[in-house]
Amino acid sequence: MQKKDIYTLVALIVLTITTALFATQFNSLKHVSIIILVLSIFKFVLVSFNFMELKKANPFWKTIIIIYLSIFLIVMSLIVK
Repeated sequence: MQKKDIYTLVALIVLTITTALFATQFNSLKHVSIIILVLSIFKFVLVSFNFMELKKANPFWKTIIIIYLSIFLIVMSLIVK
C-alpha cells in the first residue's frame, strides 16, 4: 500500500467515527442529518477519487460527480427543513 492510501484509510476511519458520534451524541440538534450527509459525501469523494482512480479520469467525469453530489446535498437539505 502506498502512503496516500493509508492516509485515506485513516481519514475514512476518522470520518466514520465522527459520523457515529454525531448520530449518537448530538441527535437532538436540528441539522445533525445535514452534517452526517456532508461527512458521507466527503467520504464518497475520498473513496471515488483515491481508490476508484477517478482523479486520473476525464475531467468530464470529475465534474459530473461533483455536480451530482452538490445537487444531492441541496435537495436533501431542502427536504430535511
